[in-house]
Amino acid sequence: MNKAQLIEKIASETKVSKAQAENILDCAVENIKKAVKKGDDVKLVGFGTFTKAKRKARTGRNPQTGKAIKIPAAWAPKFRAGAEFKSMVK
Repeated sequence: MNKAQLIEKIASETKVSKAQAENILDCAVENIKKAVKKGDDVKLVGFGTFTKAKRKARTGRNPQTGKAIKIPAAWAPKFRAGAEFKSMVK
């Protein structure tokens, strides 16, 4: 399912226009991004948790030359699925 299909599904199930559904989805995603960037966890009960995780510095390889390169430490978004969502997917 892509974004357009999700918007169409939301619009039909909530009886709002596609434009309104797109605005709602965009707003929700934008607020999740802002909260995670700030370092807050976003917990959606029954779905999962979005968090900000620290990746350690590590050594990688340049695939063209095979030479070792240093990859610096970085922050990355992380999603942990909730129990209800996990059991639904099984």
